[in-house]
Amino acid sequence: MKVSLDTLQKIAHLARLEFDESEAQTMLNDLNKIIEWVDQLEKIDTNGVEPLIHMSEENNVLREDEPAPALPHARALRNAPKKDSNYFRVPKVIE
Repeated sequence: MKVSLDTLQKIAHLARLEFDESEAQTMLNDLNKIIEWVDQLEKIDTNGVEPLIHMSEENNVLREDEPAPALPHARALRNAPKKDSNYFRVPKVIE
């Protein structure tokens, strides 16, 4: 399967991407290489291969979640870069 320039432009429009003609050609080549790679993967016989659930055979060791005293308010604010009375000061993010 090959992706045409027209298909790439439709995908770019849906993804709200903008690029010039030279970038479009590079994107087209890269996308076609990815599709060729996936086509190669589809040809591999995977009968009898167990699905991979985790990337590692390692088991994660977790500690028990035990209740503990909360961090005192004054101690929590001690290392704050900016504070105002009993609150952390952070940059405004909502207009």
